[in-house]
Amino acid sequence: QVQLVESGGGLVQAGGSLRLSCAASGRTFNSNAMGWFRQAPGKEREFVAAISWSGSRLLYADTVKGRFAISRDNAKNSVYLQMNSLKPEDTAVYYCAADSTLFDPILTPALFGSSDYWGQGTQVTVSS
Repeated sequence: QVQLVESGGGLVQAGGSLRLSCAASGRTFNSNAMGWFRQAPGKEREFVAAISWSGSRLLYADTVKGRFAISRDNAKNSVYLQMNSLKPEDTAVYYCAADSTLFDPILTPALFGSSDYWGQGTQVTVSS
């Protein structure tokens, strides 16, 4: 059974940092793009960041550019999200996602749909 398990969420003060991890099991995602999304209460899920299968291409939402950094460790079948300078508006449940297409040549939030792989989410709360 394929699973994506997020960890590292929690409560932090504004201006603080957190590092989210997403560990995959059941299959390897070394050849798949991976990404992070988030959903705040009463809002739709939104794209945060993505990384290509090779790690050479990165994509960020404008709201997190310059503050968040996505990375991956294929040896550990994992993807990470380093979040710095956190703001109260970053409060949300953060989800890890894996594109089901191998060696996808493009990187776009549209890669991650309902037919792809998703984790259960980890709560991030930023207090003011």
